[in-house]
Amino acid sequence: MTLPAAPEGFPAAFAAAWMARDGAAIGALFAEDADFVNVVGIWWRDRGAIARAHQYALASYFRRTTLRTGRVRMRRLGADAAVVHCRLRLDGQLAPDGTGAGPRQTILMAVLARTPEGWQAVAAQNTDIVPGAETQLNQDGFGAADYR
Repeated sequence: MTLPAAPEGFPAAFAAAWMARDGAAIGALFAEDADFVNVVGIWWRDRGAIARAHQYALASYFRRTTLRTGRVRMRRLGADAAVVHCRLRLDGQLAPDGTGAGPRQTILMAVLARTPEGWQAVAAQNTDIVPGAETQLNQDGFGAADYR
């Protein structure tokens, strides 16, 4: 896996590795000691854990998915660091019973560092976009809530 030459290339590289169903390629986009928090708060604390978790999901409930990037925003933090936000659309996820689940949209945020090989994530978090909600509420289980 080649690292992106510019920070704003990270989302496309992530999506390409996803579409190749290659957890190791996703892991290669991250520093050895990187952190990744997924949409439900699972926190993987190194490249190997990030790669293994993605490979498991891509071989099971994400095996039929398509992942498309949307709007990307990049902010430099000096010459050798940047923050990238990207909207993602996921289609084709399987439910636990094997039926198809509806599409999802998320925002992937990554903190990137320049390396001699290209830009690599040191931390990332993926957050589900929940239409019509402004927070989560734990009341007989978690669910989206809107106080407006």
